[in-house]
Amino acid sequence: MDKRWRRWMSVVALLVLAPWTAECSWGGFTVADYPVVILFLGPLYGGAAVLIREVARRSGGGWPVIVLLAAAFGVVQAALVDQSLFNPDFLDDTEFAGMTSSATLIPRFGFSAEEAFNYVGNHVLLSICAPIMLVESAQREPWRHRPWLGRWGLLGFGVLYLLGSLMIFSDSEDGRKGFVLAPEQAWLAVSVVFVLVAAAMLARWRRAPQRREGCVPHPLLCGLLLLALQLSLWFFSGWPLVGATTVAAATAVAVVVTWSRRAGWDQRHVVTGWSAGLLAAAAGAFFAPAYRPASPLMALVSDLTVVGVVLALVIGAYLLAARRVEDPQVGKTESTIGRSQE
Repeated sequence: MDKRWRRWMSVVALLVLAPWTAECSWGGFTVADYPVVILFLGPLYGGAAVLIREVARRSGGGWPVIVLLAAAFGVVQAALVDQSLFNPDFLDDTEFAGMTSSATLIPRFGFSAEEAFNYVGNHVLLSICAPIMLVESAQREPWRHRPWLGRWGLLGFGVLYLLGSLMIFSDSEDGRKGFVLAPEQAWLAVSVVFVLVAAAMLARWRRAPQRREGCVPHPLLCGLLLLALQLSLWFFSGWPLVGATTVAAATAVAVVVTWSRRAGWDQRHVVTGWSAGLLAAAAGAFFAPAYRPASPLMALVSDLTVVGVVLALVIGAYLLAARRVEDPQVGKTESTIGRSQE
């Protein structure tokens, strides 16, 4: 296949996957809404995912840069674009009305710490990292870590993302809903975004770490451990949830960073690691209502569809990654090109 077509197929796949994993993989929309979600939210989520991946792969920073920029995107989206983080009435016209947490309210800035973790964390896991992992797992080395776009492509996707954000910002019904954040809220959000982007640009992420010998769990065991860590958070709420989420995130980062610097780490671990978030979201779809009222039959069909699609995506990505590792030619390539970015 022509290299240009291969790259553009990957771009289109990410444009489609990012809005679906962001808004549908946890049951936010019914099956009937999927085409509309992908069409109207593709520029926002897909545009951001493509741009973040391009910056990370062009800079050579790999997953640390992707995660930091994904967190910055989450803050921009929740605090500055739709401003759901600061708007206490944001969900009042949905099936989530009355579910907003006030137990962890930060009075000076008017936002819930629990919701901040929820919004930004879901953007990192579902909006950016999971779809990038799924698309990259379908590619061979060294294409997996190479940029997809040229200069004009980057400019075009930058404009696409800005237009998608502007559409949400100006939508008085389903977007920002007429809310305007206070100056101190804006300064807080901009400051956090600046810190995250500055951290992503640090030169340390572009230094290839030396692979060391050591035990690395089987990819499936790695994924199960991370999945159990995420599911354990279902048993907390309020400030205990904020504390548990902080501990869980720190633990996940510590063990993944340690394992990823050992010789046995490969793309299968990347797949199972990010798939844990997708699987937890799909399991939660049975307990979460959709934004709009739906019949019991439509709700059940939609939840089963979520599980089926997520399982198909995860299993497919794992099998493709496993085939690449088992292929001796690919294995040879992986040992010499781009292993530090896994």
